[in-house]
Amino acid sequence: MTTLLMTGFPGFLGSALLPLLLARREGFRAVCLVQPQHLSTAKARVAQIEKASPHTKGLIDLVTGDITEVDLGMSAEALAEVGDVREIWHLAAVYDLTVPEPIARRVNVDGTARVIEFARSRPHLIRLQYVSTCYVSGNYAGVFPEDGLDEGQSFLNHYESTKFAAELLVREAMAAGLPATIYRPGIVVGDSETGETQKYDGPYFLASFMRRQPSITVVPAVGDADTVKVSLVPRDFVVNAMDELSIMDKSLGRTYALTDPNPPTARELVDIFAQHLGKKVFWVPLPLTPTRALVDHVPGMERLLGIPAEGLDYFASPTSYDTTNTTADLEGTGLSCPPFASYAGRLLDYMDAHPEIDSSAMV
Repeated sequence: MTTLLMTGFPGFLGSALLPLLLARREGFRAVCLVQPQHLSTAKARVAQIEKASPHTKGLIDLVTGDITEVDLGMSAEALAEVGDVREIWHLAAVYDLTVPEPIARRVNVDGTARVIEFARSRPHLIRLQYVSTCYVSGNYAGVFPEDGLDEGQSFLNHYESTKFAAELLVREAMAAGLPATIYRPGIVVGDSETGETQKYDGPYFLASFMRRQPSITVVPAVGDADTVKVSLVPRDFVVNAMDELSIMDKSLGRTYALTDPNPPTARELVDIFAQHLGKKVFWVPLPLTPTRALVDHVPGMERLLGIPAEGLDYFASPTSYDTTNTTADLEGTGLSCPPFASYAGRLLDYMDAHPEIDSSAMV
């Protein structure tokens, strides 16, 4: 039996993606590379997947390792167990906007370099499926090209800069002959049908902030609320799109921005939340730089506002994203990104029903 190797399990995307991949790949089994500290969670997640998707039963194996090490930190026994790897899904990354540079570089850049080395050592590899992010765009002003990468942009944080550097490595490997496809999700939120998520960050910070306020909600405008676009995308669209695109011959060597082609503006996002929460909104224009400094340095301000300083940048972003490749290649599959207004209420209802989830949950 041939092997599909996945990093980043049991994360938010990988957990939902894995049963879809196995449904399409007859004769494949999946081996998930798991850090030792996440092994118990991974075992529980496999049990959940097998119960919900019986076709996966007996087809998911776990091995411990570390993507920042040679051979991905696998022992000789684990390497033998992995066997004939035909496909690699590299999802593992540090997604925290506040992550220190050394950690971000070690995991996102060095880890991707090790995955590329491992992929090159597999004689029968069909494809490396690499999950990047739309935010390799940094603070690019305008529509960021789906086929572009180095557009002279600067970066808002170490997450963005290291994911840019990691995608650059993948593209260099592709140019040298490594078969690969790149996927760039936007800001991933919960499932559009159920609202399910594993982490409350991004727009969830805003929702929590609005919930805590009285019926008239004061919202800071750190950018032009009518022109700033918030590139949200539900998890189910991301995983279904990757599943569909991954088996297409034409997707080899391509890059896909997996985000809403018509994202809400900051004002639309707030209005949609306000309508569901029964709030009226009063906007207060605030300059981004001093507001960010205030939240970053004054004790208690981040907790009071409910949004980390780094998160404010995305409500003043000058960037939107080209989705031409994604739209064209998904045509005829029945898949398209649903508009935010159609599922936003489910996200908020899920927050109500699951207060135990926080912003630090594993992704």
